[in-house]
Amino acid sequence: MALHQQLARIPAADLATCRTSVERLHEVCSFDLAPERDHLDMDWWPQDLVTIWALLGVPDGLRHAFDGDDEVNPAYRDRPDSVFVHPVTALEPHRVGEVAEALRAITVEAVRAVVPADRRRAAAVLGEHVSDIRASLPELFAEQHGLLRDFYLDAARRGLAVVLWWD
Repeated sequence: MALHQQLARIPAADLATCRTSVERLHEVCSFDLAPERDHLDMDWWPQDLVTIWALLGVPDGLRHAFDGDDEVNPAYRDRPDSVFVHPVTALEPHRVGEVAEALRAITVEAVRAVVPADRRRAAAVLGEHVSDIRASLPELFAEQHGLLRDFYLDAARRGLAVVLWWD
């Protein structure tokens, strides 16, 4: 089973409820609480983007874009079909703003420039899994970074929290 990183933008009040209600958190993780436009499926890109950011000299703190700050509700781990080794985490709105600004500082041009276009070089940096990708790796990474950046910038602009999980 392939795991995908999921992100959802929700109001801080809903996040507070999720911290005490497994049922409410399940609504988030079932894509029922927030509208579709407030969800982002990052597929398998998180670790690769973190690697690229490291190549750009970005501090490790930007991992919060994928790891969150803390577990939303530990009781959710007992829910059937939850991914126990990847708890549901979140960023409060003020932290979303910090992540958004850090992502804004990394241009898609910088991402595009640091990703090796040569498949062998890219595999040496990112792992063999990128060898099977037939599209332009620099373009794909720039696109994924841009999607994540825009997602966080919109969340920050709207004063929303971000919930993160794997499914």
